[in-house]
Amino acid sequence: MTSANDGTLSLQQFLPYRLSALANRISQSLAVKYSKQYGISVQEWRILAALGEETKLSAVGITNRIAMDKVAVSRAVKRLIEKDLIIKHLDDNDQRSHELSLSAQGVDIYQKLVPIALKHEQQVTANLTKKEKESLLKLLSKLDNAPL
Repeated sequence: MTSANDGTLSLQQFLPYRLSALANRISQSLAVKYSKQYGISVQEWRILAALGEETKLSAVGITNRIAMDKVAVSRAVKRLIEKDLIIKHLDDNDQRSHELSLSAQGVDIYQKLVPIALKHEQQVTANLTKKEKESLLKLLSKLDNAPL
């Protein structure tokens, strides 16, 4: 499936490449929709989304949750703090660690971005049937849980 008889690799048939390229295209096309209006980058949006879902997370928790490089998370967190969209406070259970949460302004931006993201998802999957969407999500979960 991914190689020709001569030992070369066909990127268009190579699953890791296809998934990465598709994810980048979808993320970038979504970013176009919210970055100009709200000044939020893809990395910042992912952090806002994680905190919108979980309420409180450490930087490590965010890194693990959104599968993003810890340096990129750290930089995006710093920008979000500077924009007053997230708050950094000591972890109640571990005084050596910090937790992050959305500020009131962060909650407001998050609530404005969610409908944009959901509409974008609908547009991306518009040519799939309901059954195909369900199958896609199941297949992605299987791939996500595969041993690497």
